Amino acid sequence: IKIWKEMAVSLVTAEVFLLAVSAISILFGIINIIAVNKVDMEEIKASGSEFDENQELLDENDDANEDESTREDARQWIKNKYELLLRLHSKISDGANSFLFKEYAYMAVFIVLFSVIIACLAETQIGEFWTVIAFVLGAVISIISGFLGMRIAVAANVRTTKECSISLSRGFVVAYKAGSVLGFCLVGLALLFLTVLIMVYRRTYLIDREHTADAELYQMMFEKIAGYGLGGSSIALFGRVGGGIYTKAADVGADLAGKVVKGLPEDDIRNPGTIADNVGDNVGDIAGMGSDLFGSLAESSCAALVVSGTSQQLVIDTGAFYYPLLITGAGILCSIVTWMFATNQEACCKIQRYSDVEKVIKYQLVISTVLLIPALFLVSFFALPDSFTFKGIDHEVTNIEVFICALCGLVSGFLIGMVTEYYTSNEYYPVQELADSCKKGAAPNIIKGLALGYMSTIVPVLCLAATIYVSFKFADMYGIAIAALGMLSNLCIALAIDGYGPISDNAGGIAEMCALNLTRQRTDRLDAAGNTTAAIGKGFAIGSACLVSLALFGAFATRTNLLVVNVLEPLQFAGLVVGAMLPYAFSALTMKAVGTAAEAMIEEIARQDREGLIREGVEPDYAKCIAISTESSLREMIAPGLLVICTPIVVGLFFGSKGVAGLLAGAIVSGIQMAISASNTGGAWDNAKKYIEANKIQPEILNERDEEGNTIILRHNKGTETHKAAVVGDTVGDPLKDTSGPALNILIKLMAIISLVFGDFYEKTAW
Repeated sequence: IKIWKEMAVSLVTAEVFLLAVSAISILFGIINIIAVNKVDMEEIKASGSEFDENQELLDENDDANEDESTREDARQWIKNKYELLLRLHSKISDGANSFLFKEYAYMAVFIVLFSVIIACLAETQIGEFWTVIAFVLGAVISIISGFLGMRIAVAANVRTTKECSISLSRGFVVAYKAGSVLGFCLVGLALLFLTVLIMVYRRTYLIDREHTADAELYQMMFEKIAGYGLGGSSIALFGRVGGGIYTKAADVGADLAGKVVKGLPEDDIRNPGTIADNVGDNVGDIAGMGSDLFGSLAESSCAALVVSGTSQQLVIDTGAFYYPLLITGAGILCSIVTWMFATNQEACCKIQRYSDVEKVIKYQLVISTVLLIPALFLVSFFALPDSFTFKGIDHEVTNIEVFICALCGLVSGFLIGMVTEYYTSNEYYPVQELADSCKKGAAPNIIKGLALGYMSTIVPVLCLAATIYVSFKFADMYGIAIAALGMLSNLCIALAIDGYGPISDNAGGIAEMCALNLTRQRTDRLDAAGNTTAAIGKGFAIGSACLVSLALFGAFATRTNLLVVNVLEPLQFAGLVVGAMLPYAFSALTMKAVGTAAEAMIEEIARQDREGLIREGVEPDYAKCIAISTESSLREMIAPGLLVICTPIVVGLFFGSKGVAGLLAGAIVSGIQMAISASNTGGAWDNAKKYIEANKIQPEILNERDEEGNTIILRHNKGTETHKAAVVGDTVGDPLKDTSGPALNILIKLMAIISLVFGDFYEKTAW
């Protein structure tokens, strides 16, 4: 065992393993891309397909007296539906590309400007570019990851629609494989380039001092590499905020002007905002979410690396400092095995009923968690020394204690996912109670929905508190960083089930626009499960953001030699109060931005209605609505972005590291509660609406009779006052769950990583 252990912790072994597993992850993502693109879009005559109902007319015997016009109508029906599918897919694809390319132009300007600021303020001396290079690399990989996810999502949505016309299970597999592309490609790219960055910096930044006995040089190197996490999180801010404003402006505008005012069904082809709504699912929920979790993975890895630089035993003549990355590598291998259970449905996890969809998704979390427990133990045992110490800690840390830290993060992530499912799935009581409250109108629905969100914070916060306590007790701030990576160790699966949601939502929109009723029923079931998976994904993102931010906080304290944060000191307490306010200010800016953009969308839809464009046989001006969402989101994302980026720099400039420490503490504590509440409230309102649309609320027989003497039956299905109340709740919840809530975790992470990168600047310039 000792011989094997020495081999495992060597630099060469660790680097070869990380490069190999990164390549496997990227290759696996490419395999899923090929599988999605191989779906035969012309296979519209498949047995059991919704198209098959009309195809039967063509398969009858060629009777000379057969009505040729009927046969011709059937042929034309199939041809028209197929052409409409492709046309809608093309419009969604063009709209997504248009927005992202414009957003990336803004991001390019930001990357250049912020690189100059980093070079001037954060580098050790003028003329160095170590942090700048890491920052630009992280930003570029984050952009690539989000773009890849968006492209495969756009390719998969129409294919999911087509597969759902045949069967529910086939539609699920396509959507899940497409989500897996985002998961495996993103994690593989993040791990590959971070590994390469460390390898290059070891041979350049350290020059000929790779085997130096001075651990501080490694700590300084890792502080430069932290720019990689800053780049990823900066792009995530614009992706989440810009994409979130885009998707919810289109969604809210289309809902209010289309469903509530005009009485159009959701995703009706006559609604001018419906294409923009479907575009938003891709740019906000796929590209934005991908960049967000890329940032979490990069930041938690960088935080652990910075803290590991304070331990001689982890960095001197060993590859043990690669341990945080090895956790991610083990997670990739376990995720590949887990993936097979979902896609090989003949062997396991077969979907035969609508209720099976959520079960299969839940099994993915269970299986990956079970597989990762022994994997994390093996990595901890072989990659780390039996015991080691950190600067400023008066006790030894063992590899078993570090394993327990990772295990706490893993289990906490699983519990947060399960609690999130309970509060947001319409299979459970909280959402069913919420749907029932819609009978009395929109106000009870709003009140109970807010209460549900507040209540849903209790268990996740307790899980995070327990994880923080145990991890800090065992391994100080290094333990918290490892706990964050433990929570993110099954990130491939978390991203796959999260990406599956908006793909299913898009597929349902396309089915509705094509008037494929049976297909729409199946995609609605996938979408309802997708709302839950999206909430679970947000739960993972928020929970990991708390641990990542705290780990970055620890790395910041290490860099600035800040031994304690004393809330009894006036400066630090004042910073804490201001920091606790920032999530509210940030949420106000993002929600107001959605409202402003939605108003412009409503006005445009009303204009088209006045001009007679919202009626049968006339194609509305989809492009105008797409342009409104694009311009509004790019304009409105600037103010929230400046708030997040400038605040820690300005506070550090005037009040130094102590003021920033209080600021970060307040923002983390306040932001986590708000993020969980907002995300779960919005998810619950959305699924309450879908519960009503699925006719799950039983009609009420009143003790009254109408004028003809018939018993009055009060129904609560689609189109009723109950449904309208649910739509109002869903509309209010949209910016909470898809804009403000998810973006709050970026606020706390980005403020923490900026503080870490600019730590030396605070020490030099504070007044």
